[in-house]
Amino acid sequence: MLAPGFWDDQRAARKAAREAEGLREELSLWRGLTTAARDLNELFELATSEDDQALLDEVQQRARDLERDFGNARTSLLFSGEYADADALVTIQAGAGGTEACDWTAILLRAYMRWAERHGFKSEIVDFTEGEGAGYRSVAVEIRGRNVFGWLRAERGVHRLVRISPFDGQKRRQTTFAMFEVVPEVEDAEEIELNWDEIRVDTFRSSGAGGQHVNKTESAVRLTHLPTNTVVSSQTQRSQMQNRETAERMLRGKLVELRIREREDELARVRGETVSAGWGNQIRSYVLHPYQMVKDHRTGHQTSDTTGVLDGDFDAFILAELERKATGAPIAAAGADDE
Repeated sequence: MLAPGFWDDQRAARKAAREAEGLREELSLWRGLTTAARDLNELFELATSEDDQALLDEVQQRARDLERDFGNARTSLLFSGEYADADALVTIQAGAGGTEACDWTAILLRAYMRWAERHGFKSEIVDFTEGEGAGYRSVAVEIRGRNVFGWLRAERGVHRLVRISPFDGQKRRQTTFAMFEVVPEVEDAEEIELNWDEIRVDTFRSSGAGGQHVNKTESAVRLTHLPTNTVVSSQTQRSQMQNRETAERMLRGKLVELRIREREDELARVRGETVSAGWGNQIRSYVLHPYQMVKDHRTGHQTSDTTGVLDGDFDAFILAELERKATGAPIAAAGADDE
């Protein structure tokens, strides 16, 4: 008979081994950069002492390469914390505003799927509720790749759009909101053990395209975690089993995220920071009228290239927020444009 706590000890050992391997790789990377910088300095001294222009040109090229490698290594430090290297499940939910808000949700969905494509990540819609007339009331998409959760955790919050509404016959300016949520994909069932006595399982017919089988059989699955009232569903796979497996991964991720958020909120309270996830606390505004501007209200980073951002160019915003959190910098003071 196995000793009590054996499997817990085994999971802890595997987790410690993964962390140790990550630290060894990181240490090796920085030692390599240090050696490269020392060698480059010696090469520069040699080139200047001999006034060798060809060697100086080589030094310049190697310096540019080293600067790039250093920048990449520094960026990798921002992807720290539990599950930072995990795949992610993104949920975008329309705020108040009817068709306008549903359309904004669809625009954000396309933008983040384009962002994933730019990085060579894979994305797949796993659940959705269509809006009336356009877009989505809510949509969930899996994004798979290295450090996806580490990247996208910076995008969690309310995104605000200001534009002339294409659905308003009087062409008035409209403001609408969408909530962006992200949780890590937890593949290891032992990481988060589900107690099925606390979970309600419902099946239903898919509401979207996918062929006769998907729409005429109850292949879609909804899981409700009763203690936390957490609800997830999957309906885009062809079989109920596949949808259930996807929903289980989604639920584990949601429960992991709840645990992470509790720790972050507690840390924020210790620091004396305001903890709020209300709809009025947008993290970013996308203004398309009367001027062109995307501005992050946490870091102050902004750009007038609204077309580029809505085509998936989020990296500068994401890195600025990850840098702010890594350094413990306060949230940028609100300005006139933040109202």
